[in-house]
Amino acid sequence: MTAARHDFVYLASQSPRRRQLLEQIGVRHELLLPDEGEDTEALEAVHPGESPRAYVERVTLAKLEAARERLRRRAAAPAPILCADTTVALGRRILGKPADARQASAMLQSLSGQEHRVLTAVAVACGRRAEVRVSVSRVRFAPLSRQRIADYVASGEPMGKAGAYAIQSRAAAWVEHISGSYSGIMGLPLYETAELLRRFGVRL
Repeated sequence: MTAARHDFVYLASQSPRRRQLLEQIGVRHELLLPDEGEDTEALEAVHPGESPRAYVERVTLAKLEAARERLRRRAAAPAPILCADTTVALGRRILGKPADARQASAMLQSLSGQEHRVLTAVAVACGRRAEVRVSVSRVRFAPLSRQRIADYVASGEPMGKAGAYAIQSRAAAWVEHISGSYSGIMGLPLYETAELLRRFGVRL
């Protein structure tokens, strides 16, 4: 069965980077942000024993379902909804968004001189249909001095970022090697995103 054609998607994300990446591949989008009182952060709690891949898939699909319900409540025009979530993993340890500067410093100290994984899940839904893809990249940091970490944390950049850093910030100067998707590390893997959107009939 041929998918219906769509001229735009709803982006259920507050990330300016995801907006920028969608624009890069020519995808028209409208924001579908949480209503006042919606606690989307609660969806990001890690379940005991959960693997990083299972975690990022579950969180993304939970955010997608919340966005679908939001669209129903608002009785907005039908169109595909896109959601994504990114996490950083050191082995099986999930490094989410730091709660404070102290936690951000501890995360960056643990990543210093180490290779870690960045997992980003992207999901698209339209009507009853939903699909998800996961991009896994590997990033190796150079050894970081305590002063370097302290300066970066003081900049405020780590807050709200999985693993306490953003690849497009000055933390890029720490990266010795990347294997995988740069856009996935930023928060929206463009290859997987484009493949999904095509499957849902979105014009790119």
